[in-house]
Amino acid sequence: MKNIITIAGSGSGYTPGILLTALSYKDEFPIKEIRLYDIDEERNEQMRIIMDYLLHRENVDVELIATSDPQVAFYGCNFVFSQIRAGGMKMREMDEKIPLKLGLVGQETCGLGGFAYGMRSMKSFVELVGFIQEYAPDAWILNYTNPESIIAETVRRRFPKAKIINACDMTIGIEELLENSFGYDRQNFISTYYGLNHFGWYREIYDVQRGKDIMPEIIEKIITQGFKTSDLDPSWAKTYQLMAEMQQDFPQYLPNNYLEYYLYPNKIVEEANPDYTRANEIMDGRLKQITDTVSKIKEKRDLETINYQSGVHGQYIVRMAISILHSRNDRFMLIVPNRGAIPNVREDAVVEVPCYVNAKGVEPISLRDPIPDFHKGLMEAQVAAEKLLVDAFFEHSYQKAFQAFTLNQTVPNATVAKQALDEMIKANGDQWVELKGGPTYASVNY
Repeated sequence: MKNIITIAGSGSGYTPGILLTALSYKDEFPIKEIRLYDIDEERNEQMRIIMDYLLHRENVDVELIATSDPQVAFYGCNFVFSQIRAGGMKMREMDEKIPLKLGLVGQETCGLGGFAYGMRSMKSFVELVGFIQEYAPDAWILNYTNPESIIAETVRRRFPKAKIINACDMTIGIEELLENSFGYDRQNFISTYYGLNHFGWYREIYDVQRGKDIMPEIIEKIITQGFKTSDLDPSWAKTYQLMAEMQQDFPQYLPNNYLEYYLYPNKIVEEANPDYTRANEIMDGRLKQITDTVSKIKEKRDLETINYQSGVHGQYIVRMAISILHSRNDRFMLIVPNRGAIPNVREDAVVEVPCYVNAKGVEPISLRDPIPDFHKGLMEAQVAAEKLLVDAFFEHSYQKAFQAFTLNQTVPNATVAKQALDEMIKANGDQWVELKGGPTYASVNY
């Protein structure tokens, strides 16, 4: 059977990589039709032009549709690959710059920027899943939409029976970094990882070929040699340099690089440029590439320079779809309700742990052993903050949002938490749900 795939948030620069990955698995993952769904019709049309070019270049007969109509997008589809960005890059810029102005971490998924994005994402994603439940209730939703833990908790409450898998490819990115830095083959890894999304640790990396846990030697190499970052984007090179420093301070387990925002917020703020953030880099880079590529295709020039490729982002989500279709029980790091997977963390936490994926969906793998108190304490505080934010969304509660902002571990006190919350309410306007019990604001242009 050939599949109908809908890419929600198809205006993203990651969409061509997903297509090329899917085409590389055409025998295991045959596709009849690809539907591009985005509320930004201009960006969606740009992506349709690029995708149409790639399909013709690869000589593949797949029907391609671009639409902003949810019924056209979802009716009868088999898989939805979701990567929506509520508020677009303009609001990501605000997520980063408002906290930095207050001396706080400004980042798209971590800290208060992540919480602001989470409030927008919850509103948009609940609507999206509602459309899918109406037009394609049997479709699998493979979700990359951030912030993943908050999205997963929201869907669990609102649509407990939805067929959704929440995934993040950052762990694959870390394993590729280990591979490129130290000469490992990550295909031999059986990794044991635990935490929350963008907030976790590797406890063990078992090398099948060598028949042992190689974590101790990996940590030693990180501390003594550092990562190889010469071929990376400067922002990511700086990130992995700080990750190596974090490894020296906390040498027991291998941390997710995003923990830098919670453990070293002072360093992040000191080195940040409040006038030119990661959002600006992407607007001047990846988004400009989309516009330039469309111009090349329309003008039929420099076509050999169009170099979109399959990458980690596409590989991860397509391999999940294949594992569902063929019930392979392949292993992935996924965001799931805890329910004992991490035995000494609250049952109702949404955690990221190894899971098997098959035709029934996700089967989490229990760690069995408790995690260290240091990690547990960090996680419990973050889980409580995220749950308060989801409470605030469903209850329209300013007080719960204020509590969530105050408890976020990048925030030093309630005074600055309230300042940030109030500024973000003004900046986001009706992109957030109305929060009752707090100040009332006139519309403000940012």
